Amino acid sequence: MDIIIFLIVGLIAGWLAGVVMKRSYGLVGNLAIGVVGAIIGGYLFSWLGINLGIGGLAGSIIVAFIGAIILIFILGLIRR
Repeated sequence: MDIIIFLIVGLIAGWLAGVVMKRSYGLVGNLAIGVVGAIIGGYLFSWLGINLGIGGLAGSIIVAFIGAIILIFILGLIRR
């Protein structure tokens, strides 16, 4: 069950990041960006010692969204 929630959070975060950054990666691309973004965001937040104070699904989506934004920005730099 946890993997399904992780994938749903990744899909939502990837889609939101794509909308904000005005990039379209499709369903599978958004899922991949969101999942990798969740890993990046989780690592970054723990490394910096940041705690949002929001638990549960909302906090997970926010962390994954920020990680996905960072990932899309880095991908944009690489594509240039």
